[in-house]
Amino acid sequence: MDTEKVLNFFREITKIPRESGHEEQIVAYLQKFAADRGLECKTDRVGNVMIARPASKGYEGRPTVVLQGHTDMVCEKKAGSDFDFSKDPIKYVIEDGWMIAHDTTLGADNGIGVAAALAVLDDDGIEHPRVECLFTVSEETGLDGARAVKKGFITGKTLINLDDEDEGYFCVGCAGGMDTVGTFTYREKKLVPGAVVTKFSIAGGKGGHSGDDIDKGRINGVQQVARFVNEAWQYNVDLCSIAAGNKRNAIARGGEVVLAIPSRNEEKVVALFNDFAARLKAEFSVTDPGLTFAAEPLAWKGGAVDRGTARRLVSALVSIPHGVMAMSADIPGLVETSTNLASVKMAEHNRIVVGTMQRSSVNSQRIFLSQRIAAVFGLAGAEVKHSDGYPGWKPNMNSRIKDVCVASYKRLFGREPVVRAIHAGLECGLFTEKFPDMDMIAFGPTLRGVHAPGERLDLASLDRFWAVLLDVLKNI
Repeated sequence: MDTEKVLNFFREITKIPRESGHEEQIVAYLQKFAADRGLECKTDRVGNVMIARPASKGYEGRPTVVLQGHTDMVCEKKAGSDFDFSKDPIKYVIEDGWMIAHDTTLGADNGIGVAAALAVLDDDGIEHPRVECLFTVSEETGLDGARAVKKGFITGKTLINLDDEDEGYFCVGCAGGMDTVGTFTYREKKLVPGAVVTKFSIAGGKGGHSGDDIDKGRINGVQQVARFVNEAWQYNVDLCSIAAGNKRNAIARGGEVVLAIPSRNEEKVVALFNDFAARLKAEFSVTDPGLTFAAEPLAWKGGAVDRGTARRLVSALVSIPHGVMAMSADIPGLVETSTNLASVKMAEHNRIVVGTMQRSSVNSQRIFLSQRIAAVFGLAGAEVKHSDGYPGWKPNMNSRIKDVCVASYKRLFGREPVVRAIHAGLECGLFTEKFPDMDMIAFGPTLRGVHAPGERLDLASLDRFWAVLLDVLKNI
């Protein structure tokens, strides 16, 4: 199939800054796209955009189809990169059939879905019923755009979400999610006279999507830097600062701590770190072979976190669960419940903020897991807050759009696709609450390494995805 039009739109999208919460430029781009083509377009108060195209000739009597994707992207870059997501175009290469951004995220999640919808809207030769293309904002930070969609903004009763990441798979269900955040408040103490200040860092983990990749056993930078500090307490160190992880829905690829060490113990702490590094390299030799470790002295002008708070913080970080909590009893191989210890950051007013995210296809288990994590935070003396969360999407195996998609795939490629639920969150869960009679499915081309530098798009899978989308629109 000729997917050059899809790729051209995606290339344009890679030039547009669109971090979650800062989608003004991509919204303006979509509005201009519609105006240039005389298409119906409306924008709601949060920045969601709906662009509609009338049915092609002979398809006027068929029901309206909604194509849906999100405009924002996760903005992650390699340590030390000076890339500025607020203004720089994404840099990518084509290697061995993949489009890859080596130093940053690519934004194919979900820019390629947006591009496919635009290609449908732009092409007079595609056979389709009336299509309503819904572009939502701030999906990556809590599905905020989907949460804000009002009844009447779209009219179609069949929705195709273009945000799945495995070609040849059709998604009919997903996990719900919520955030649990713990905030520690500390007193700043003066350093012991003669103390040596050293920064210890871990880098090079693969990281990845906190839903799709949570079962891969990859290193969690938050937990591991805390683990090192927990071992270093024996040498009477003070914690000056700690930082690891970034986005709530990304696995922390590394982290760093700054410790003040009594001069008599400096060599012992460095030796402990070297031994710790060797142990981690052995533990994660398969999942994270690119780990790097560094210890470097600093000229530190500040103080340290009071020892009581520092101890309670580190104890919480090594105690909070991370990873898979339960597998589904209904769908073999599907993660049912998980949690991501996402980040720890120093903040203003002597605060240290720890971010976590819980997912489950069983809402009661998601809530209980968040309560467990809140209990650890509470025992450690932290203030706890939960996000509103979002619901899961219960699979409907009697879905008509599912049957159409499966039939299209078999007709085009002569093999059976996989129908599944996923552990990641999709906006379909919120749409089920707003539009209970909506028939939905999600599919897309193959992406790998989303939410982390090195994110890549399989171009051959894009051909097949595009072929299926056109065939579904023709035959729905």
